[in-house]
Amino acid sequence: MYNQKIMEIFANPKNVGMIKCAAGVGEAEDNVCGDVIKVYINLEDGAISEAKFKAFGGVTTIACGYALTEVIKGKFVEEVAESVSEDIVTYLADYPSDKLYSEIMALFKKQKKYVAKKNHRF
Repeated sequence: MYNQKIMEIFANPKNVGMIKCAAGVGEAEDNVCGDVIKVYINLEDGAISEAKFKAFGGVTTIACGYALTEVIKGKFVEEVAESVSEDIVTYLADYPSDKLYSEIMALFKKQKKYVAKKNHRF
């Protein structure tokens, strides 16, 4: 059912946890199954320098949380919001993760707004 890369990530996820005093925090929930991903980021010169996640859910949710933290590092929040879904699918070796696309996109829209507000840019 799941490809090898997803099973390896699920068995040994990295970037798990939270960042104290994070520059941005976003949360996405799948209202159908109840899966939740919460992502914490820090910024350096406007780019994402650190990302961690916490997840409540199954194999796909955990794999997407990990993939999300990997593909966003070094990018600007605005840049991530436009391509994150495709980046995650590519990172997960073309695993079709349609179920989380809208939640991940909503997460980055909220996170972009939060970062802008925290940095006093309205």
